[in-house]
Amino acid sequence: MSKPLDYTLIKKPHSLESFKEEQIREFVACADPDTGPTYFMSNFFYIQHPVRGRMLYQPYGYQTRLIDTYHNYRFSISLMPRQTGKTTSAAGYLLWYAMFVPDATVLVAAHKYTGAQEIMQRVRYAYESVPDHIRAGVTSYNKGSLEFDNGSRIVAQTTTETTGRGMSISLLYADEFAYVRPTIAKEFWTSISPTLSTGGKAIITSTPNSDEDKFAELWKGANKCIDEYGNPTELGINGFKAYQAHWNEHPDRDETWAAEQRAQLGEDRFRREIGCEFLIFDETLISATTLIDLEGREPIERQGQIRWYKRPERGNTYVISLDPSLGTGGDPAAIQVLELPSCVQVAEWQHNKTPIPGQIAVLKEICGHVYESIGTETGIYYSVENNTIGEAALLTIAELGEENIKGIFISEPVKAGQGRRYRKGFTTTNKNKLAVCSKFKSMVESKKITINSKNLVSELKNFVAVGGGFAAKIGETDDLVTSMLLAIRMTQMLQSFDPDIDNRLKDTFDEILAPMPFIMVS
Repeated sequence: MSKPLDYTLIKKPHSLESFKEEQIREFVACADPDTGPTYFMSNFFYIQHPVRGRMLYQPYGYQTRLIDTYHNYRFSISLMPRQTGKTTSAAGYLLWYAMFVPDATVLVAAHKYTGAQEIMQRVRYAYESVPDHIRAGVTSYNKGSLEFDNGSRIVAQTTTETTGRGMSISLLYADEFAYVRPTIAKEFWTSISPTLSTGGKAIITSTPNSDEDKFAELWKGANKCIDEYGNPTELGINGFKAYQAHWNEHPDRDETWAAEQRAQLGEDRFRREIGCEFLIFDETLISATTLIDLEGREPIERQGQIRWYKRPERGNTYVISLDPSLGTGGDPAAIQVLELPSCVQVAEWQHNKTPIPGQIAVLKEICGHVYESIGTETGIYYSVENNTIGEAALLTIAELGEENIKGIFISEPVKAGQGRRYRKGFTTTNKNKLAVCSKFKSMVESKKITINSKNLVSELKNFVAVGGGFAAKIGETDDLVTSMLLAIRMTQMLQSFDPDIDNRLKDTFDEILAPMPFIMVS
């Protein structure tokens, strides 16, 4: 009589069986706390190869080192090219860990639901291929979780801000962590870290994405292997062991293969997904190769929330731009200070809970500080964006009195009927935003502007093409960028009055710019 289908695929829990001496030796070898994972995966871990079908896992040299890193370090982070078997290797190790470490909780956190299910499918396939004298019995066998009769379990979930909260995790595996939305990844790590504090392990693997996300932050920390006395250490300053594999370590990949991949993927995508460079693939305003060189630096001085990167100097001109907000905890308000004609970012301010009167007070404070340094109001120009909430900012300035703010309030001329009038501040439309984006792109990529703020650099890496224009990615902010764009528009107005500024902003004759998006109206 044949066995029920359930027990053909899985082993019945708490069953009594007799084993041959050779089977006992194999089980003991798999259970060895030092060499068990390698022995198990080399002898009993079966995978589904996309071309060859079912086959025994035969790790390449770099995969053996990867598994050793998983096993021998409490915290490990691996930077791997696409299609190098990092997820398959992890699936085999997670299965071994759950079957041979009693009462363990293994959490698989993937950036998408389909990713979590794919990892669990690999674990289930491998488990079903393991002989009964090696594998543990199963008490629960679902798509999202496996529970074994030794008290251990594997749970797969999508990575969210609360994934794993409240669980006592023995081993965390975060797959393609760089592709989790940055705000979610940050909150997830903040939430999950305390659950690992009692001795849990963490394995993080990914192909690189942005160099500003949580994965990049952890990777950089893992590669800073030096103690407080300047001595080299095995682990990074964050306690992680860093591991990286290169595409040419795969025996089937050579320069011919690489040339074909470059032709199919393009140079930038190849460098990121195969070469493991932290290049941004999204269609950012500033090119990815330029963004990777932008770093920013620490302020030389802080006045409350105002960050100063350079002291104002006599003889220069300063534009101070405010992009206002409601100040209720949503989008931040932001101020930029740009020095002319050098086009050096001098200072910035950003906050999301300062009301409109407070934002104008900060603007006034910055103008006053610049005035104290240069000794004249004629070298100070300030303005605000007057769209929507900007009207409230204009009313606040009117109530305060322009004469009480050091500097000159400049505004953009607008058409009104057959004549022209001046409306205070600057109105942003999709058309003029695209125009100033093009100018700003030109200035950054030709190094005609010096960006000192790390916060602004971070926003630029998330400032991408959206529809017919540019905006922050979902969940990110772009207020420092938009206030800088306003500063550039103010600077363009001043070009006609100052030849030094005009010469600084003129594009070089042989400069070639990437095409900007446009809207066709039928």
